[in-house]
Amino acid sequence: MQSFAQERSADFPLAADGSVHYAHLALSGGGASGAFGAGFLNGWSSTGDRPVFKIVTGVSTGALMAPFAFLGPAYDNALREFYTTTRTIDIFKLGSLLRRLLFGEALADTRPLVALLERHVDAEFMRAVAEAHERGRRLYVGTADLDSRSFIVWNMGLIAISGRPEALELFRKVMLASASIPVAFPPVFFDVEVDGKRYDEMHVDGGVGARVFLPAGLFTSNIVRERGGRGKGREDIFVIHNGQLIPVPDPVRRSLPAIATRVIDASGRAAVKGDLLRIYSAAMQQQASFRWVTIPNDVSMDSDEVFDPVQMSKLYDIGYGMAVAGSAWAKVPPGLQGVAQ
Repeated sequence: MQSFAQERSADFPLAADGSVHYAHLALSGGGASGAFGAGFLNGWSSTGDRPVFKIVTGVSTGALMAPFAFLGPAYDNALREFYTTTRTIDIFKLGSLLRRLLFGEALADTRPLVALLERHVDAEFMRAVAEAHERGRRLYVGTADLDSRSFIVWNMGLIAISGRPEALELFRKVMLASASIPVAFPPVFFDVEVDGKRYDEMHVDGGVGARVFLPAGLFTSNIVRERGGRGKGREDIFVIHNGQLIPVPDPVRRSLPAIATRVIDASGRAAVKGDLLRIYSAAMQQQASFRWVTIPNDVSMDSDEVFDPVQMSKLYDIGYGMAVAGSAWAKVPPGLQGVAQ
Protein backbone atom coordinates (compact mmCIF):
# COMPACT_ATOMS: atom_id res chain seq x y z
CA MET A 1 0.00 0.00 0.00
CA GLN A 2 2.81 2.37 0.84
CA SER A 3 4.54 1.73 -2.49
CA PHE A 4 1.40 2.74 -4.44
CA ALA A 5 0.95 5.83 -2.28
CA GLN A 6 4.57 6.86 -2.96
CA GLU A 7 4.34 6.59 -6.74
CA ARG A 8 5.12 9.44 -9.11
CA SER A 9 2.88 9.85 -12.14
CA ALA A 10 5.99 10.45 -14.26
CA ASP A 11 7.10 6.87 -13.52
CA PHE A 12 3.67 5.27 -13.86
CA PRO A 13 1.41 7.51 -15.97
CA LEU A 14 -2.23 6.85 -16.76
CA ALA A 15 -2.74 5.04 -20.06
CA ALA A 16 -5.36 6.06 -22.59
CA ASP A 17 -7.85 3.65 -21.02
CA GLY A 18 -7.43 5.26 -17.61
CA SER A 19 -5.35 2.45 -16.13
CA VAL A 20 -1.78 2.40 -14.83
CA HIS A 21 0.61 -0.21 -16.26
CA TYR A 22 3.07 -1.73 -13.79
CA ALA A 23 6.07 -3.57 -15.25
CA HIS A 24 7.67 -6.25 -13.05
CA LEU A 25 11.04 -7.83 -13.88
CA ALA A 26 12.31 -11.15 -12.51
CA LEU A 27 15.96 -12.13 -13.11
CA SER A 28 17.07 -15.74 -12.74
CA GLY A 29 20.34 -17.28 -11.69
CA GLY A 30 22.87 -18.57 -14.20
CA GLY A 31 26.39 -17.55 -13.18
CA ALA A 32 28.42 -16.10 -16.05
CA SER A 33 25.36 -16.50 -18.30
CA GLY A 34 24.03 -13.39 -16.61
CA ALA A 35 25.89 -11.65 -19.45
CA PHE A 36 22.92 -12.61 -21.64
CA GLY A 37 20.49 -10.80 -19.34
CA ALA A 38 22.78 -7.78 -19.13
CA GLY A 39 22.93 -7.56 -22.91
CA PHE A 40 19.18 -8.04 -23.22
CA LEU A 41 18.47 -5.21 -20.76
CA ASN A 42 20.87 -2.87 -22.56
CA GLY A 43 19.42 -3.77 -25.95
CA TRP A 44 15.95 -3.16 -24.54
CA SER A 45 17.09 0.30 -23.41
CA SER A 46 18.36 1.08 -26.92
CA THR A 47 14.88 0.49 -28.37
CA GLY A 48 13.39 3.19 -26.15
CA ASP A 49 10.67 0.76 -25.02
CA ARG A 50 12.16 -0.42 -21.73
CA PRO A 51 9.68 0.51 -18.99
CA VAL A 52 10.26 1.81 -15.50
CA PHE A 53 9.94 -1.31 -13.35
CA LYS A 54 7.64 -1.25 -10.36
CA ILE A 55 9.25 -4.40 -8.95
CA VAL A 56 12.61 -6.02 -9.76
CA THR A 57 13.65 -9.34 -8.24
CA GLY A 58 16.81 -11.42 -8.51
CA VAL A 59 18.53 -14.54 -7.22
CA SER A 60 22.12 -15.69 -7.67
CA THR A 61 23.62 -13.88 -10.68
CA GLY A 62 20.20 -12.25 -11.02
CA ALA A 63 20.75 -10.72 -7.58
CA LEU A 64 23.98 -9.14 -8.85
CA MET A 65 22.14 -7.75 -11.89
CA ALA A 66 18.93 -6.69 -10.16
CA PRO A 67 20.09 -3.42 -8.52
CA PHE A 68 21.56 -2.20 -11.84
CA ALA A 69 18.38 -3.15 -13.71
CA PHE A 70 16.31 -1.50 -10.98
CA LEU A 71 18.15 1.80 -11.37
CA GLY A 72 17.47 1.88 -15.10
CA PRO A 73 19.36 2.73 -18.29
CA ALA A 74 21.65 5.18 -16.48
CA TYR A 75 23.45 2.13 -15.10
CA ASP A 76 23.59 0.16 -18.35
CA ASN A 77 27.30 0.85 -18.87
CA ALA A 78 28.13 -0.40 -15.38
CA LEU A 79 26.07 -3.54 -16.04
CA ARG A 80 27.85 -4.11 -19.36
CA GLU A 81 31.28 -3.69 -17.75
CA PHE A 82 30.38 -6.07 -14.91
CA TYR A 83 29.33 -8.84 -17.29
CA THR A 84 31.85 -8.47 -20.12
CA THR A 85 35.15 -7.78 -18.34
CA THR A 86 34.87 -9.96 -15.23
CA ARG A 87 37.18 -12.98 -15.10
CA THR A 88 37.18 -16.05 -12.89
CA ILE A 89 39.91 -14.59 -10.69
CA ASP A 90 37.65 -11.56 -10.12
CA ILE A 91 34.99 -13.83 -8.58
CA PHE A 92 36.82 -16.54 -6.62
CA LYS A 93 40.15 -18.24 -6.08
CA LEU A 94 41.02 -21.82 -5.29
CA GLY A 95 43.47 -23.01 -2.65
CA SER A 96 44.19 -26.52 -1.52
CA LEU A 97 41.13 -28.55 -2.49
CA LEU A 98 42.01 -31.36 -0.08
CA ARG A 99 42.33 -28.94 2.84
CA ARG A 100 39.02 -27.28 1.95
CA LEU A 101 37.27 -30.64 1.63
CA LEU A 102 38.52 -31.77 5.04
CA PHE A 103 38.35 -28.54 7.05
CA GLY A 104 36.60 -25.85 5.03
CA GLU A 105 33.06 -24.66 4.32
CA ALA A 106 33.51 -24.44 0.55
CA LEU A 107 35.85 -25.21 -2.32
CA ALA A 108 36.57 -21.60 -3.24
CA ASP A 109 37.35 -18.25 -1.61
CA THR A 110 35.02 -15.41 -2.70
CA ARG A 111 37.04 -12.48 -1.39
CA PRO A 112 37.58 -11.30 -5.00
CA LEU A 113 33.77 -11.07 -5.43
CA VAL A 114 33.54 -9.15 -2.16
CA ALA A 115 36.08 -6.64 -3.53
CA LEU A 116 34.15 -6.43 -6.82
CA LEU A 117 30.93 -5.60 -4.98
CA GLU A 118 32.70 -2.99 -2.88
CA ARG A 119 33.92 -1.32 -6.07
CA HIS A 120 30.56 -1.27 -7.85
CA VAL A 121 28.11 -0.92 -4.96
CA ASP A 122 29.10 2.20 -3.04
CA ALA A 123 27.24 4.76 -0.94
CA GLU A 124 26.14 6.74 -4.00
CA PHE A 125 24.77 3.57 -5.61
CA MET A 126 22.77 2.74 -2.49
CA ARG A 127 21.43 6.31 -2.30
CA ALA A 128 20.09 5.87 -5.84
CA VAL A 129 18.30 2.68 -4.73
CA ALA A 130 16.89 4.56 -1.73
CA GLU A 131 15.58 7.34 -3.96
CA ALA A 132 13.85 4.84 -6.26
CA HIS A 133 12.33 3.11 -3.23
CA GLU A 134 10.92 6.40 -1.99
CA ARG A 135 9.26 6.85 -5.39
CA GLY A 136 7.23 3.70 -4.77
CA ARG A 137 9.40 1.16 -6.55
CA ARG A 138 10.65 -2.07 -4.96
CA LEU A 139 13.81 -4.16 -5.25
CA TYR A 140 13.82 -7.69 -3.81
CA VAL A 141 16.68 -10.20 -3.58
CA GLY A 142 16.28 -13.83 -2.51
CA THR A 143 18.62 -15.93 -0.39
CA ALA A 144 18.30 -19.39 1.14
CA ASP A 145 18.56 -19.61 4.94
CA LEU A 146 19.99 -23.08 5.58
CA ASP A 147 19.28 -22.95 9.31
CA SER A 148 15.53 -22.48 8.87
CA ARG A 149 15.47 -24.18 5.43
CA SER A 150 13.56 -21.17 4.12
CA PHE A 151 13.65 -18.93 1.08
CA ILE A 152 14.20 -15.39 2.35
CA VAL A 153 13.18 -12.27 0.42
CA TRP A 154 15.08 -9.10 1.29
CA ASN A 155 13.60 -5.64 0.68
CA MET A 156 16.77 -3.93 -0.57
CA GLY A 157 15.22 -0.47 -0.79
CA LEU A 158 14.19 -0.66 2.85
CA ILE A 159 17.81 -1.42 3.74
CA ALA A 160 18.94 1.52 1.60
CA ILE A 161 16.63 4.07 3.27
CA SER A 162 17.24 2.80 6.82
CA GLY A 163 19.99 5.32 7.56
CA ARG A 164 21.75 2.75 9.72
CA PRO A 165 25.57 2.81 9.65
CA GLU A 166 25.74 -0.87 8.68
CA ALA A 167 23.24 -0.53 5.81
CA LEU A 168 25.79 -0.51 2.97
CA GLU A 169 27.60 -3.55 4.37
CA LEU A 170 24.28 -5.41 4.74
CA PHE A 171 23.23 -4.47 1.20
CA ARG A 172 26.43 -5.98 -0.19
CA LYS A 173 26.21 -9.05 2.06
CA VAL A 174 22.73 -9.88 0.79
CA MET A 175 23.94 -9.66 -2.82
CA LEU A 176 26.95 -11.83 -1.95
CA ALA A 177 24.81 -14.39 -0.10
CA SER A 178 22.37 -14.72 -2.99
CA ALA A 179 25.28 -15.45 -5.34
CA SER A 180 27.08 -17.88 -2.99
CA ILE A 181 26.66 -21.27 -4.66
CA PRO A 182 26.57 -23.91 -1.88
CA VAL A 183 29.67 -26.06 -1.49
CA ALA A 184 31.48 -24.11 -4.22
CA PHE A 185 31.34 -20.75 -2.38
CA PRO A 186 31.36 -20.08 1.38
CA PRO A 187 28.02 -19.31 3.03
CA VAL A 188 27.36 -15.79 4.31
CA PHE A 189 26.45 -15.27 7.96
CA PHE A 190 23.98 -12.73 9.33
CA ASP A 191 23.85 -11.79 13.01
CA VAL A 192 20.33 -12.11 14.42
CA GLU A 193 18.79 -12.06 17.87
CA VAL A 194 15.80 -14.22 18.82
CA ASP A 195 14.32 -14.26 22.34
CA GLY A 196 17.44 -12.62 23.72
CA LYS A 197 19.81 -15.15 22.11
CA ARG A 198 22.22 -14.29 19.32
CA TYR A 199 22.65 -16.52 16.27
CA ASP A 200 24.65 -16.59 13.05
CA GLU A 201 22.17 -17.39 10.27
CA MET A 202 23.80 -19.25 7.39
CA HIS A 203 22.62 -17.97 4.00
CA VAL A 204 23.53 -19.25 0.53
CA ASP A 205 22.54 -18.88 -3.12
CA GLY A 206 18.89 -17.87 -3.50
CA GLY A 207 18.63 -20.38 -6.33
CA VAL A 208 18.41 -23.11 -3.69
CA GLY A 209 14.94 -21.81 -2.82
CA ALA A 210 13.79 -20.43 -6.18
CA ARG A 211 15.53 -20.13 -9.54
CA VAL A 212 13.44 -17.04 -10.33
CA PHE A 213 10.64 -15.41 -8.32
CA LEU A 214 8.10 -12.63 -8.04
CA PRO A 215 6.00 -11.70 -5.01
CA ALA A 216 2.89 -12.13 -7.19
CA GLY A 217 0.54 -14.61 -5.60
CA LEU A 218 1.42 -13.55 -2.04
CA PHE A 219 -1.26 -10.87 -2.14
CA THR A 220 -4.11 -9.76 -4.39
CA SER A 221 -2.43 -6.84 -6.11
CA ASN A 222 -5.55 -5.18 -7.50
CA ILE A 223 -7.01 -4.93 -3.98
CA VAL A 224 -3.74 -3.52 -2.66
CA ARG A 225 -3.73 -0.94 -5.47
CA GLU A 226 -7.24 0.19 -4.62
CA ARG A 227 -6.39 0.53 -0.96
CA GLY A 228 -3.27 2.47 -1.91
CA GLY A 229 -5.40 4.95 -3.82
CA ARG A 230 -4.21 4.10 -7.32
CA GLY A 231 -7.39 2.51 -8.61
CA LYS A 232 -7.41 0.60 -11.88
CA GLY A 233 -4.11 -0.97 -12.93
CA ARG A 234 -2.56 -3.70 -15.03
CA GLU A 235 0.64 -5.65 -14.43
CA ASP A 236 3.09 -6.63 -17.16
CA ILE A 237 5.42 -9.38 -16.00
CA PHE A 238 8.80 -9.95 -17.67
CA VAL A 239 11.16 -12.83 -16.82
CA ILE A 240 14.75 -13.05 -18.07
CA HIS A 241 16.17 -16.55 -17.75
CA ASN A 242 19.98 -16.50 -17.82
CA GLY A 243 20.45 -19.98 -19.22
CA GLN A 244 19.19 -22.55 -21.69
CA LEU A 245 16.01 -24.30 -20.71
CA ILE A 246 15.12 -26.85 -23.37
CA PRO A 247 17.31 -29.98 -22.91
CA VAL A 248 19.32 -31.29 -25.83
CA PRO A 249 20.12 -35.05 -25.82
CA ASP A 250 23.80 -35.67 -25.18
CA PRO A 251 25.37 -38.94 -23.93
CA VAL A 252 26.77 -38.81 -20.39
CA ARG A 253 30.22 -40.18 -19.62
CA ARG A 254 30.28 -42.98 -17.06
CA SER A 255 32.08 -41.00 -14.37
CA LEU A 256 31.05 -39.50 -11.03
CA PRO A 257 31.71 -35.85 -12.03
CA ALA A 258 29.85 -36.22 -15.34
CA ILE A 259 26.82 -37.89 -13.75
CA ALA A 260 26.70 -35.38 -10.88
CA THR A 261 26.95 -32.44 -13.31
CA ARG A 262 24.14 -33.81 -15.46
CA VAL A 263 21.89 -34.40 -12.44
CA ILE A 264 22.44 -30.84 -11.21
CA ASP A 265 21.75 -29.49 -14.69
CA ALA A 266 18.55 -31.52 -15.13
CA SER A 267 17.17 -30.66 -11.69
CA GLY A 268 17.99 -26.99 -12.27
CA ARG A 269 16.05 -26.91 -15.54
CA ALA A 270 13.09 -28.63 -13.88
CA ALA A 271 13.14 -26.08 -11.05
CA VAL A 272 13.13 -23.15 -13.49
CA LYS A 273 10.13 -24.63 -15.33
CA GLY A 274 8.27 -24.94 -12.04
CA ASP A 275 9.05 -21.34 -11.10
CA LEU A 276 7.94 -20.08 -14.51
CA LEU A 277 4.67 -21.99 -14.18
CA ARG A 278 4.12 -20.51 -10.73
CA ILE A 279 4.69 -16.95 -11.95
CA TYR A 280 2.56 -17.56 -15.04
CA SER A 281 -0.29 -18.93 -12.92
CA ALA A 282 -0.23 -15.88 -10.65
CA ALA A 283 -0.15 -13.62 -13.71
CA MET A 284 -3.22 -15.30 -15.18
CA GLN A 285 -5.09 -14.98 -11.86
CA GLN A 286 -4.32 -11.25 -11.81
CA GLN A 287 -5.12 -10.86 -15.52
CA ALA A 288 -1.55 -9.66 -16.06
CA SER A 289 0.51 -10.08 -19.21
CA PHE A 290 3.39 -12.56 -19.08
CA ARG A 291 6.59 -12.55 -21.13
CA TRP A 292 9.82 -14.51 -20.70
CA VAL A 293 13.04 -14.99 -22.63
CA THR A 294 15.91 -17.49 -22.50
CA ILE A 295 19.20 -18.17 -24.29
CA PRO A 296 18.56 -19.98 -27.60
CA ASN A 297 19.50 -23.66 -27.65
CA ASP A 298 21.79 -23.28 -30.65
CA VAL A 299 24.17 -21.04 -28.69
CA SER A 300 27.33 -22.87 -27.58
CA MET A 301 27.95 -22.49 -23.83
CA ASP A 302 31.34 -24.24 -23.74
CA SER A 303 34.29 -22.36 -22.26
CA ASP A 304 37.59 -23.21 -20.62
CA GLU A 305 36.89 -20.73 -17.80
CA VAL A 306 33.93 -20.36 -15.45
CA PHE A 307 33.89 -16.61 -16.06
CA ASP A 308 35.35 -16.06 -19.53
CA PRO A 309 35.15 -12.45 -20.82
CA VAL A 310 35.15 -13.68 -24.44
CA GLN A 311 32.23 -16.06 -23.88
CA MET A 312 30.40 -13.52 -21.72
CA SER A 313 30.81 -10.81 -24.36
CA LYS A 314 29.34 -13.24 -26.90
CA LEU A 315 26.31 -13.90 -24.67
CA TYR A 316 25.96 -10.17 -24.03
CA ASP A 317 25.85 -9.48 -27.77
CA ILE A 318 23.28 -12.25 -28.31
CA GLY A 319 21.04 -10.83 -25.61
CA TYR A 320 21.44 -7.31 -26.96
CA GLY A 321 20.55 -8.39 -30.49
CA MET A 322 17.49 -10.36 -29.37
CA ALA A 323 16.14 -7.37 -27.45
CA VAL A 324 16.66 -5.04 -30.39
CA ALA A 325 14.92 -7.52 -32.72
CA GLY A 326 11.92 -7.41 -30.38
CA SER A 327 10.60 -10.89 -31.17
CA ALA A 328 12.33 -12.89 -28.44
CA TRP A 329 9.56 -12.91 -25.83
CA ALA A 330 7.58 -16.10 -25.27
CA LYS A 331 4.08 -15.75 -23.84
CA VAL A 332 3.70 -19.08 -22.03
CA PRO A 333 6.12 -21.32 -20.09
CA PRO A 334 7.61 -24.46 -21.65
CA GLY A 335 5.06 -27.22 -22.02
CA LEU A 336 2.12 -24.85 -22.45
CA GLN A 337 2.82 -23.76 -26.02
CA GLY A 338 -0.56 -25.16 -27.10
CA VAL A 339 -2.47 -23.05 -24.57
CA ALA A 340 -4.48 -20.16 -26.06
CA GLN A 341 -2.62 -16.89 -25.64
